[in-house]
Amino acid sequence: MPLKLHNTLSGRLEEFVPLVPGKVGMYVCGVTVYDRSHIGHARALVTFDVLYRYLRYSGYDVNFVRNFTDVDDKIIARAQQAGIPAHELTETNIRAFAEDMHVLGCARPTLEPRATENIPEMIALIRELETKEMAYAVDGDVYFAVERFPGYGKLSKRKLEDMEAGARIEVDERKRNPMDFALWKATKPGEPTWDSPWGPGRPGWHIECSAMSAKYLGEPFDIHGGGTDLIFPHHENEIAQSEGAHGGAFARYWVHNGMVSVGQEKMSKSLGNFMTVKDAATRVGGEALRFFVLRTHYRSPLEFTPDRLDDAAQGLGKIYETLARAEVAAAGQAVPPDAEVCRQFAEAMDDDLNLARAIGVMFETVRAINRELDGAPDVRQVAAWRAAIGVMAGVIGVGGTRPTDYLNRERREHLEATDLSPAEIERLIHERAEARKQRDFKRGDEIRAALKAKGVVLEDSPTGTVWKVER
Repeated sequence: MPLKLHNTLSGRLEEFVPLVPGKVGMYVCGVTVYDRSHIGHARALVTFDVLYRYLRYSGYDVNFVRNFTDVDDKIIARAQQAGIPAHELTETNIRAFAEDMHVLGCARPTLEPRATENIPEMIALIRELETKEMAYAVDGDVYFAVERFPGYGKLSKRKLEDMEAGARIEVDERKRNPMDFALWKATKPGEPTWDSPWGPGRPGWHIECSAMSAKYLGEPFDIHGGGTDLIFPHHENEIAQSEGAHGGAFARYWVHNGMVSVGQEKMSKSLGNFMTVKDAATRVGGEALRFFVLRTHYRSPLEFTPDRLDDAAQGLGKIYETLARAEVAAAGQAVPPDAEVCRQFAEAMDDDLNLARAIGVMFETVRAINRELDGAPDVRQVAAWRAAIGVMAGVIGVGGTRPTDYLNRERREHLEATDLSPAEIERLIHERAEARKQRDFKRGDEIRAALKAKGVVLEDSPTGTVWKVER
């Protein structure tokens, strides 16, 4: 079954066929680095990380570009508020972003260009639009003339006459049309500035991605991604700029993830209803946060509550408890991944990255392992299922940590409140096993009871004993 993706531009599920066989060019709008990333950002970042991983798993050579917006109204305002240069603020937040991506387990894109490193390309694109009379200058500012681009609104399915101005900036009476948007902004006192044919200034927000995607991927390229909140005006304006300047198609497949909401409102910094990636990871761990954002189909809204985050952490813990059992049972078994499980997983992923269904395949495999281990296990079959989970984990980025490492991290906070350590627990489990061999069941029961009193539960099976922290 070939990969199919929902293309926002056509509004349909389409078979993915790259422009160049075997190669994929993908551009995803990155963050504006005026503050730390929150769970809403994490959803987009993890979604496209999974798409990146799955394309590579499917054999494609992927050129993945994700930008940093490091010059912007919000950055300037926050830097002025803090009394520091804008570049100092952005450097701090780019470092923090790298930390968050490591915590989330996101692979690094091929390139992470910064807007401020590509100003000449932006100026050249604006000049091209001026030459084609699709842009006009007013007092050092330059605007895109939306009425000059007949296709304006084709991504968002809006008609120009029905649109309202002021989506990101206040209405400027100097515009020819209230929907015209800034390509270049004249410098105000205290702002970062670059020389240009229109005088000192800085780029508008939308021109950044048009210039950088063309520079690093060419036009057209295969996949453009981002959150649904970017469809209008940002992605609509990118299309207008790029296709207005160059005449051909800009991007072939437009892929958008749904928003994270709190109550009935989008999670956002402006509303103050957010939890940062750092705080969420402190609560449950980065892998559990990743698991939380993946359990709902990427195009559907995702409702956030702390309880749902905790529930994801518990579900992930159960996966690792099973994997720990499987490693004990199937130690030394070198077998290929179970082919049927891998087929079901790929079928789910090919269906518009149906991660909810793909994770369901993972959970069903976990249940199969547990059923097998609770009886007289076929250890080679257990090993094949375990290997299949490893394949799935490599794509979705969940379930690939060594089970003992994951469980020990999960247990650490609990054990810090006791006089136990993982090594001490393992020593007691060994002592209990030896006592049971000697038919000293009283001592075995004493050890089990003593551990349970400290919140450590032992689970016996034909393949051995594992322990977990009682939640």
